[in-house]
Amino acid sequence: MLRSRNFGNYALLVTLLSLLAVFLLYPILLTLRGAFYHDVSSRSGFTLRHIALVFEDPATFHGILNSLKIACGTTVLAIIIAVPLAVLSTRFAFPLKRAMNALVLIPLILPPFVGAIGVKMMLGREGALNTLLGTEWDVLGDAKYWGVVIVQALSLYPIIYLNASAALANLDPALDEAAQNLGAGFFRRFFGITLPLIRPGLFAGGTIVFIWSFTELGTPLIFEFREVTPVQIFEGLKEVESSARPYALTLVMLVMAVGIYAIGKLIFGGRAHAMYAKASRGSQDEQLSGVSGLVATGAFAIIIGLALLPHVGVVFTSISEPGAWYRSVFPTAFTGSHYHEALTHPESFGAITNSLKLAAAAVIIDLFVGVLVGYLIVRTNIKGRGILDALCMLPLAVPGLVLAFGYIAMSLGWPLGKGDPLDGLVSIVGSDPNPIPLLIIAYAVRRLPYIVRATVAGLEQTSGQMEEAAMNLGASRFTAVRRIIIPLIAANLIAGALLAFSFCMLEVSDSLMLAQQPQHYPITKAIFAFTNRLADGIYIASAMGVWGMALLTVTLVGASVLMGKRLGAIFKV
Repeated sequence: MLRSRNFGNYALLVTLLSLLAVFLLYPILLTLRGAFYHDVSSRSGFTLRHIALVFEDPATFHGILNSLKIACGTTVLAIIIAVPLAVLSTRFAFPLKRAMNALVLIPLILPPFVGAIGVKMMLGREGALNTLLGTEWDVLGDAKYWGVVIVQALSLYPIIYLNASAALANLDPALDEAAQNLGAGFFRRFFGITLPLIRPGLFAGGTIVFIWSFTELGTPLIFEFREVTPVQIFEGLKEVESSARPYALTLVMLVMAVGIYAIGKLIFGGRAHAMYAKASRGSQDEQLSGVSGLVATGAFAIIIGLALLPHVGVVFTSISEPGAWYRSVFPTAFTGSHYHEALTHPESFGAITNSLKLAAAAVIIDLFVGVLVGYLIVRTNIKGRGILDALCMLPLAVPGLVLAFGYIAMSLGWPLGKGDPLDGLVSIVGSDPNPIPLLIIAYAVRRLPYIVRATVAGLEQTSGQMEEAAMNLGASRFTAVRRIIIPLIAANLIAGALLAFSFCMLEVSDSLMLAQQPQHYPITKAIFAFTNRLADGIYIASAMGVWGMALLTVTLVGASVLMGKRLGAIFKV
């Protein structure tokens, strides 16, 4: 019986590893291989020249430097914002704490590149800020780098906040109390004890922020900051069948992202300090009242207010008459017609419908695969489950732009390329493309980690004895899992599914790269297309962004209610 069970587990493990090899590792391999072809059109020869040209060409070399600068600036700024807030939230009690803890996650409801639309309207030469101050600063012309960094940091700091808060909540308060009894002040205790102990948590959140901002495509595009590697790769799609340049750029970006992650893991993300002990009792929050309480509440309020500026800009743009927000602090004429257009215009309505279908299909796949993966990781001790776990988390460490480019390369080769057995079933480039299957797969692979982590968190809190008891009474393993385990972890599965669905709906890299024809546009590609349309385009794009904000608000609130403080575990690499 035990041998038969192990055989089934290993068969399932091999099947899952095979699927991940085909749809995760193979696209990456194709990107790597394409960078070394001497002749990409015939896929022949071998050369390192294309890689060397990336660093020899001033444009591509500066693009890499700019991307690294954006990633470093965004990550550092996000940590500076998030860590003090996490300390305040976990160590102190102050007025409106519960409300502030909820509002601090608001930036997650808006993709950075959509927020960039609102920032452009507020900070442009003829925007609200210059009108208010009576100046003519060309912020978006002279400081595009800082515009991208600030928008991305204000959008992504909640990821670090969630991880830092979870790490701080797990610390044994006795360590801090012992240092305090020995006369150590707050800052000495924080930098000497707390910070080293929460280092793995900070690294987990910082890694996602760094890779996300390093490979972010939408925000630089909106700011017209084209001297960055993701935009150069995007603009190189037109030559993907005849030039190795976009392959080489993608390879360099992948190697740098993984290399920096590995170095950071070695230096900053190693095992926690030997003194670390998970909290055996909860720490008592120190009550802040009077001026101290107001300062703590004010710190949250200031960050939340700054983080809301892109949202406010998008909302105002969405309700402004075309041309009515020009050289004025607020729009001078309002309308609600853009929301109607966002739902009824053929291109926008079709994009929303496409995104709903693509996201739903991807989440169904992720739920099925995620439960199987989580079960093997938590409920079995078979060899190889660690590899499975690592592969499922790999999409968080590998840039989405790399995977998207890998799927494009996949559509050009066997068996999907011209004259191959499945030619016409899936295609990205060409006169009659069909990217839908690859879009579903791309969404599913990119968001699989959320379902796996949610499943693992649920199973780790659910005793396996009930499942074993059901099997001892004659139930099959499948029946025991379906009738007992899944209902017990339903809250986690729903939370993970909500997050996966909402992030699939607002996926940027895969949508911009894989959907080349209007009839296939997901909502984010349609938003980008509308921003390039004259007259009312940017207003319809903003209205679509507001609809997206509403969707993410509902899903994040639902996930937070279901998982509470465990929500941060979903955002760990």
